Amino acid sequence: MTLHIETPALLFSATSLILLAYTNRFLTIAQIVRSLKKNYDEVKNKSILVEITNLNLRLTLIRYMQLFGVLCLFLSVFSMLVLFLEWQMTGIYFFGASLLCLLISLGISFWEISISVNALRVHLSDLMEEEK
Repeated sequence: MTLHIETPALLFSATSLILLAYTNRFLTIAQIVRSLKKNYDEVKNKSILVEITNLNLRLTLIRYMQLFGVLCLFLSVFSMLVLFLEWQMTGIYFFGASLLCLLISLGISFWEISISVNALRVHLSDLMEEEK
C-alpha cells in the first residue's frame, strides 16, 4: 500500500475552512455571553444563567473542535514530512490519525450544533406559549 505526498495535502483547504468556521462560532458565542452577562448584572434573571451555562458548554465543545482540527492539520503536515523521507507506513499511520482527528472534530461539531438547535427550540416554544 502506498500513499502519495499529495494526499495529506488535500486536507489543508478543508481543515482551514473548518477551523475558520469554528473560530467564527467561538467569537459569536463569546459576544453573546458578554452581552448576557451584562444583562444578568442588570436584571438578575435565572434564565440568563441557564443560557450562559449552555453557552459555556458550547464554548468548551468548540475549543475541543478546534483542538482536533489543529491536530488534524498538524498530523497531515507530519505525514507529508515522513512520506517525503520515504517512510511509507509511518506516513500512512499519521495520515490515518489525521483523518481520525478530523472525524472527532466533526462529531463534536455535530454535538455542539444539536445543543444550539435545542436551545433555539426552547426559545421558540417560549414564544409560542406567550402567543397563546
